Amino acid sequence: MLQSVTVQAGAGKQEYTRKEALRVVGLEERHLRVWERKGLLERAEAYTFTQLIALRALARLKAQKVPVARIEKTLAAIRAKLSEVKDPLTELGLHAEGKRIRVQHGRLRMDAESGQLLLDFAEEQVRRLVSFPPERKEKNKDEAAQKKKREAENWFQRGLEIEQTGQALEQAMDAYRVAIALDPGLTAAMVNLGTLYFNSRQLDRAEKYYRRALEVNPKYALALFNLGNLFDEKGDRGQAQQYYLHSLKNDPNYADAHYNLALLYQATGQSLKAVKHWRTYIQLDPSTAWADVARRELQRLYSQSVVRGTRE
Repeated sequence: MLQSVTVQAGAGKQEYTRKEALRVVGLEERHLRVWERKGLLERAEAYTFTQLIALRALARLKAQKVPVARIEKTLAAIRAKLSEVKDPLTELGLHAEGKRIRVQHGRLRMDAESGQLLLDFAEEQVRRLVSFPPERKEKNKDEAAQKKKREAENWFQRGLEIEQTGQALEQAMDAYRVAIALDPGLTAAMVNLGTLYFNSRQLDRAEKYYRRALEVNPKYALALFNLGNLFDEKGDRGQAQQYYLHSLKNDPNYADAHYNLALLYQATGQSLKAVKHWRTYIQLDPSTAWADVARRELQRLYSQSVVRGTRE
C-alpha cells in the first residue's frame, strides 16, 4: 500500500481476490458485474495493484453519482482524443464536476467530451501566493518565518480536506505544492503529494517528492516505506527490499513494512524470512482483516517442509 501522512489504505499486496478487491474499494458484487457487462472492466477473479486503481477510479465516480452511460462516453472520448493513453482509469485522474467529467493528464486538465483544456493552478500563481510583500513593521525575521510556516500548514490542511472529499485531487496537489513552497521542510506535504502522483501512475514525480522528504529527514520511515512500494511496483524487488528494511530500521514497529517484506520474501522463495515478518505483523496488528490474510499465509508456509520446525 502507498501511504500518505493521514490517509491509509490496505497493506500492499501482490494480488487481491475478487472478494478482497471489492472490500478494499467498498463495492458490492452487483456494481462490478454491471461494469463488466458494459466493458468498463475485464472480468477477473484476482486483481493486481494496478487493476485495483481502476476499480477505485470507478468507485470514486460512482460515489460522485456519475451515471455508467456517462463514464462509457467519457472513456470513449478520451481514447479518441488521447491515443497514447491505453487505460484511462489507471493513467489519468478522472473527477466529476457537475454533469461532466474532468480529466487530469500530466500538467494538463481537459473536459473529456469536448477536449477543451481547462486552466490549471499555474506556477506563477504559486509564486505570487508565497511571495509576501515587505512588512516594515515586522522587525523580527523569526516572526516572518513563523507566519510562512502557519500559512504552509493552512495549505497542507486544505489539501487534506480536498483529498477527504475524493474530488478534484489535482487541487489537493496544488495545495500541497503551495505548502511546500512556503515551508520547504514540510515533509508531510511532500509525502502526500508523492502519493497522489503514485496513484495517478506518475512514478517519477512520486519518487521525486519522496526523495525530497528524505533530504529533509533521512530517517522518515513513511517516505522510505513508500519508496519501497514504488520500486516494488516497478518490479525492482531488490530496491524495494532495501527501502522496506531501512524503514524498519527507523521504525521497527511499522506493521505495514513487515507485511510488505513478508510478501516480498515469500514471492522470492525466502520463506524463513517471510515467516519472521508475518509473525511480527500479526503481533503488531492482530485484529484486522489483513492479519487474517497474514495468518493464512503463515499457515501455508508452516505446511511447507522448508519451514517445518519453525512454529513456536
